[in-house]
Amino acid sequence: MLRHLIFLILVVSTITRIYSQKKDFVITIKTNYGEMVAILYDETQKHKANFIKLSKEHYFDSLLFHRVISDFMIQGGDPNSKKAKPGENLGNGGPGYTIDAEFNPKLFHKKGALAAARTNNPEKASSGSQFYIVQGKKLSNSEANELNVDQSKLRQILQQFLNKPENGVIRDSLSNLYTLGSKDAFNQKLFSLIPRIEKDTGTKVTKDVPPEMVKAYTTIGGVPHLDGEYTVFGEIIKGLDVIDKIANLKKDASDRPLEDVRMFVSVKELTKKKITKLYGYHYPEVKK
Repeated sequence: MLRHLIFLILVVSTITRIYSQKKDFVITIKTNYGEMVAILYDETQKHKANFIKLSKEHYFDSLLFHRVISDFMIQGGDPNSKKAKPGENLGNGGPGYTIDAEFNPKLFHKKGALAAARTNNPEKASSGSQFYIVQGKKLSNSEANELNVDQSKLRQILQQFLNKPENGVIRDSLSNLYTLGSKDAFNQKLFSLIPRIEKDTGTKVTKDVPPEMVKAYTTIGGVPHLDGEYTVFGEIIKGLDVIDKIANLKKDASDRPLEDVRMFVSVKELTKKKITKLYGYHYPEVKK
């Protein structure tokens, strides 16, 4: 553990130095369905340093994408998958440590987002090696409106609002829409009530959402309900079609592909200018 911590500190130091020199790391994930190229975010230094460390050690080589769900994500990084037999249950392995969560509202679960898997723990600490890549699906305009609402807070206060005797008619109306399976109508009715719910309970559930987030979720798609729950620490900048190919494979009851999909991960240092030229990725401007 101490060796890992020292190495992590050294890698973070290296990343900081290279960042100041206008260079960055490019991650290439090779599979039998094609290659995916990723960059890792400087805002999530611990995750970036750890992923680069493991990649340089060839930790990920020959591991499987052991869990795939169409319109959702593909997951890998379990060391137990390297020699796993067909049908063997996977998803519990790791390097023996976790990484502190590094949430950032600017980093979200759009298609191609690279994020850390985790167990159910109060700190939302990430697995030391397991990760997933988002496929997701495009949101409709009405679904995009839901991004402006803190769903967790809304769930907490909704029952309080509906339990008031004077809101019985509203409760029955929502209940009928839910029973009929009218999801769009139910959501439209619920979200129209938000100003009243906020005033009645004294709790604000609406929030400001960056326009780039709305644009991404409605054009390329993603999985917004994972935002703030799992650390997003990078994104695929080439090979989004490979995600689709893997996510849509036939699988067993545990969501493991019937055909093994192995990964081989490598790291390369390039100037940011070169990365932009090769892959079309534009780095955000750094305020001086």
